[in-house]
Amino acid sequence: MEEKHAQSVEEKPAQWEPRIVAFLCNWCSYAGADLAGTSRLQYPPNTRTIRVPCAGRVNPLFIIRALMHGADGVLVSGCHPGDCHYLEGNYLARRRFALLKSLLEYLGIEEGRVQFAWVSASEGGKFAQVVTEVTESVRKLGPAQRLVRAREQEVAS
Repeated sequence: MEEKHAQSVEEKPAQWEPRIVAFLCNWCSYAGADLAGTSRLQYPPNTRTIRVPCAGRVNPLFIIRALMHGADGVLVSGCHPGDCHYLEGNYLARRRFALLKSLLEYLGIEEGRVQFAWVSASEGGKFAQVVTEVTESVRKLGPAQRLVRAREQEVAS
């Protein structure tokens, strides 16, 4: 009887969860994430946060490398336009993101795998909502297939 139970448990496929890398601006989005946590707001635990001084400091190669090393999705989040602590960093990030979208499309990366959002320090609820939406959209896309190198090495080890 135990053998039957063990077989039925093994036959169930493991629930796949997306891995998302989030580049968060230190002054606004990271503080918004902190507020969401201290307010005990519920959102998926799928994101791995990288704190950056400004969204304008996120090099497009960071995003591509995250995808190459097994991330299923990437979120870049910064201050609202006009509220950047570095004056124009979020405008620079917005221009870079517009160009990056074209490059990712050319490389065959599905739209929605890389997303950009404005979240201020006082918007903990919005941060939780953004992470939930990004996680759900990446979950619908499934595991990343393009550019991925490191996932095969992870499975082997």
